[in-house]
Amino acid sequence: MAEPQRPTTAIGKTADYLDQRTTIGVLVKELARKVFPDHWSFMLGEIALFSFIVLIASGFFLTMFFEPSMALVRYEGEHPANMHGQLMSAAFHSTVEMSFEVRGGLLMRQIHHWSALIFVGSIVLHMFRIFFTGAFRKPREINWIVGLIMLILALAAGFTGYSLPDDVLSGNGLRIIDGVVKSIPVIGSFMSFLVFGAEFPGDDIVPRLFTLHIFVIPGLLIALIGLHLFLMVLQKHTQYPGAGRTDRNVVGYPAAPVYVAKMTGNFFIIAGVLTLMGATMAINNVWNYGPYDPSPVSAGTQPDWYILFVDGALRLMPGPGWEWVIGGYTLSMNLLIPALIVPGILFTLLFAWPFLEARVTGDHREHHVLDRPRNRPVRTGVGVALFVAFMVCALAATNDLIATHFSLDIFAITWALRVLLFVGPAFAFWVTKRVCLGLQRKDRELVLHGHESGRIVRFANGEYVEVHTPLEAEERWLRVNYQSPAPLEIAPLTDARGVRRKGYRSDRRWQRLSRFFYEDRVSPVTPAELAAAHSHGKHDEIKHDKIEHGEVEAKAPTGAGAVGRPKK
Repeated sequence: MAEPQRPTTAIGKTADYLDQRTTIGVLVKELARKVFPDHWSFMLGEIALFSFIVLIASGFFLTMFFEPSMALVRYEGEHPANMHGQLMSAAFHSTVEMSFEVRGGLLMRQIHHWSALIFVGSIVLHMFRIFFTGAFRKPREINWIVGLIMLILALAAGFTGYSLPDDVLSGNGLRIIDGVVKSIPVIGSFMSFLVFGAEFPGDDIVPRLFTLHIFVIPGLLIALIGLHLFLMVLQKHTQYPGAGRTDRNVVGYPAAPVYVAKMTGNFFIIAGVLTLMGATMAINNVWNYGPYDPSPVSAGTQPDWYILFVDGALRLMPGPGWEWVIGGYTLSMNLLIPALIVPGILFTLLFAWPFLEARVTGDHREHHVLDRPRNRPVRTGVGVALFVAFMVCALAATNDLIATHFSLDIFAITWALRVLLFVGPAFAFWVTKRVCLGLQRKDRELVLHGHESGRIVRFANGEYVEVHTPLEAEERWLRVNYQSPAPLEIAPLTDARGVRRKGYRSDRRWQRLSRFFYEDRVSPVTPAELAAAHSHGKHDEIKHDKIEHGEVEAKAPTGAGAVGRPKK
């Protein structure tokens, strides 16, 4: 019996050793044969992942020099000169010292900050892509929930890291958090003491934020990223509609060697861009603001972009008349509504959206081919409305800067943005929905009649027509291969014996919601309609052939002639 071949190289021997003890070769083979579709928008998830890796690497460097303490010390460093001799917390002292005394410290701080901004931004864009294309549908509801939890953790990581230097900007942000926590009925004051360890600012908040920032939140994120990638591989990747793409296959490239090479190159590109940004674009220069002092509140300050919507909502909320005393307890609704209630409703809606949409469509099939946003007008309109609301709140968070830079009345700006916060998203939803329906009608027109060629011809009988170019099979498939759900149909109020049916009211509510989603719709072209259009189009094809062979006179129209498709 022949002896089995043994590897001769060091790498081969190592791989063989591991495979005999772990059978890892089966897993590697399976992953290497995994097919991934190719589209630029899938890069958004990769940008988030690679930014997180840069965050971990740069954060590991920073933890070796940062001192998470609020003990007061005096700064004796030579640079910056305006800080020399000032009394400050050890956290702020170590941040300034890291920036000016540690070799590469300022570079690492700025790489870390830019990576955090790009990390959160890429997650938000990635979630928008998933929302607009319906990638959250069965079987990916769990992955959608995992992604939303990662977004919340990313926001928490950004805020906890932003607050660590204990400068004026981060201190003002913590002061706002203290006010929001205290606004919680009954338990607010106790929770504030629990968070800060004493009356604000206390002595424990920076060490506690440091523990959350470097240990708890990154650990949860790493676990959820692993779960997210595992589910993606297990369920196979979604793909955009196109020729040959169905819910039963994946058209793309194998993971090895194509995607391994592409992802490796993408990682180094993203890491290089973040390093270039950290080296050339100054950010969060805390020595310009000084150490935190609870007594003053500086104007013209804004948090990082991903917290702007909360800050803006707080500025837009009216103050007088929104503090209610009930049973001896003060309800600060001007804090509770914008900072807790509205974000809570928003994220609850986002968590429930996949199940809500499945319920109003009655569709519980697996979906691996993505939607074109135009084919889901209400979903696309809701996404655009949320984006507009975010932008209005972001503008509200800079209302003082807008007033000073453009010499405007800050109260007029605030009132204008209050109105726009309600009118803007509603108007954006209506416009987006109408645009989507118009694009669907345009698709029907193209499928039935083809592209306008711009060529006007005249026949011997004086008739003018425009020659249309028929669609290629792939383009026609893209514009017809989708489903347009109809509103839910429910059983009548009473059965055949006149007995009132239980659950009718609930079914009726779901039917109304389903009508909101799908009452205004444009159905895709059916095979029968396409066949009828093609049979009618034989006349156009005959004319086109005659024109090409010179059997029909083709002239530019003169005077007021009828221009368009021939009538039936």
